[in-house]
Amino acid sequence: MTPENLIWVAMLLPLVAIALVFIVGEKSPNIRESCTIGISVALFWVTTRLAGFVFSGGRPTFKLGEMLPGFEIAFTVEPLGMLFALVASGLWILTTIYAIGYMRGHHEKNQTRFYACFASAIFAALAAAFAANLFTLFVAYELMTISTYPLVTHHGDEKAKKGGRIYLGILLSTSVAFFMLAIAWTWTVAGTLEFTPGGILAQPNIDGKISDFQLSVLLGLFAFGIGKAAIMPFHRWLPAAMVAPTPVSALLHAVAVVKVGVFSILKVSIYIFGIDLISETRLGEGANPVMMSDWLCYLAGATILIASLVAMTKDNLKARLAYSTVSQLAYITLGAALATSDSVIGGGMHIAMHAVGKITLFFCAGAIYVGAHKTNISDMRGLGRAMPLTMGAFLLATLSIIGLPPGGGAWSKWFLALGTVQTGHFWLLAALMVSSLLNIAYLIPIPIRAFMTPIGETPMKFKEAPMMCVVPLCITAVGSVVLFFFGNEIYDVLLPIASSAR
Repeated sequence: MTPENLIWVAMLLPLVAIALVFIVGEKSPNIRESCTIGISVALFWVTTRLAGFVFSGGRPTFKLGEMLPGFEIAFTVEPLGMLFALVASGLWILTTIYAIGYMRGHHEKNQTRFYACFASAIFAALAAAFAANLFTLFVAYELMTISTYPLVTHHGDEKAKKGGRIYLGILLSTSVAFFMLAIAWTWTVAGTLEFTPGGILAQPNIDGKISDFQLSVLLGLFAFGIGKAAIMPFHRWLPAAMVAPTPVSALLHAVAVVKVGVFSILKVSIYIFGIDLISETRLGEGANPVMMSDWLCYLAGATILIASLVAMTKDNLKARLAYSTVSQLAYITLGAALATSDSVIGGGMHIAMHAVGKITLFFCAGAIYVGAHKTNISDMRGLGRAMPLTMGAFLLATLSIIGLPPGGGAWSKWFLALGTVQTGHFWLLAALMVSSLLNIAYLIPIPIRAFMTPIGETPMKFKEAPMMCVVPLCITAVGSVVLFFFGNEIYDVLLPIASSAR
C-alpha cells in the first residue's frame, strides 16, 4: 500500500468506527466495544506503517478536494504531525480499554454516543495532524470542538451543561474572533495557506506587504485564536470541562483536544511564520530591540507559573490536574515563541511526553473514583496500601510531568531550557525551574499521602479498580519511563522541522 493510500485509510478508520458503534448500539455492548478496540488497533498499525515513510524523509500528500479557489482540503504528513498521529492513535487503544472498565464500573448512560463521539475526536485529531494547509487545520480544529461537546456534557445535569457552555463558548468565540481573522490576514498577505518549510510569511515575495509590528499582531491572533492551547486568559474552558467522565478528561488533556491546540501553535510557528522570521524580527529601535514574540514568551511563562500556583490550591484531584495541564501546555507555546531549534524540538517532544504522563494521572484519578469513590486529595490518606498499582503508576507519571529522570518529560524540559539560554531569556529559565519545584509541591504530596500516612482506625474496604482500568494506566505509566530512553530517537525524528532554525 502506498503512503498516500495509508493517509486516506487512516482517516477512514475512525469514521468506520463511528458507523459500527451506531449500528450495533446498546443491543450488543461487547460487540460495539470490540469493534472500537479492533479499529483502534488497526489505526495504530496504519500510522506506524506511514511513520516509516515519513521518518525516512518522505512527505506523502493526499488531496480530498477544493472548496473554493485556494481553499482545499488536503493532507501532507511531516514529522511533527506524524508524531502527533502516533500519540493519538496509540493512546486511543488504551483509552478505549480504560473507558470500558470505567463506563461499566460506574454504570454510565449513553455509552453508544460516548464511543461514537470519541471516535469523531480521533478523526479530527488525525485530520489536524495531517493538515497540509491552514484551511484544513481550521476545519479539523472546529470539528474537534463540536465532536467533544457531547462528551463534556455527557452527564446531562446542570453542572455538565454549564461546563459545556463555557467550553463551547470560549473555544468558538476565540476561533471566530481571532483564528479566522488570522487566517484571512495570512491569505491576504501571502496569497496561499499552504504549510511551507521555512514559513510562507518568510518568502521573498512577502517583503513590504506586512510590517514587523503587524507580524507580532498576527502572531497574537493565532496564539489567542487557537484557544485549545489554553494560554491565559483563554484557559477557563479547560477546568470547566472537568465535569465530564474521566475517560473524556483523559481525551481532553492527553490524546486530542489540548494537543490539537499546542500542535497548531507549533505548526503555525514553523510553517506559517518560520522559525527564522520569528527569531530575527525585532521590534523597536536602539541598542536593545525585542524579539517580535517576546510578549508571547513572557505570557507563556506567566501561564506556567500562575496555573501551577492555582493547582496547589485545589483539593479535588481532577481540578488540580486540569490546572497542571494549563501550565504544561504553556511549555509548548513557550517553545514555539522562543523559536530556536532546541526549543521547537523540545515543544514537539513535550507533546508526546506530556500526553503519556498526563493520561496516566487522569487514568489514576478515574480508577480511584471507581475503586474507592474518592475525588479529593485530602481523603486519600493511606490509599496506596489498598490501590498500590494505581498509586505506583501515579508516582511514575508524576516524575515525567515534573521533568525528573527516568521520566520522559526530563528531555523535553531540558531542550526548552536550552532555548531560553540561547535567546538570553534567563527570567524564563528561572520560571521553568520554579515551575518544576511547583510541580513537585502539588503532585508529590499525593503519592506520599497515599503510601506514607497512616490509614486510621477504620480499615479500608476498597481495592483496585477493574482490571480494564488498571492495566491501561500501568502500561502508560511504564510508557512515560520508556520514553526517557528513546529521547535521542524522538529528537532525530523532529530535527527536520527545525532545520531552518538558527
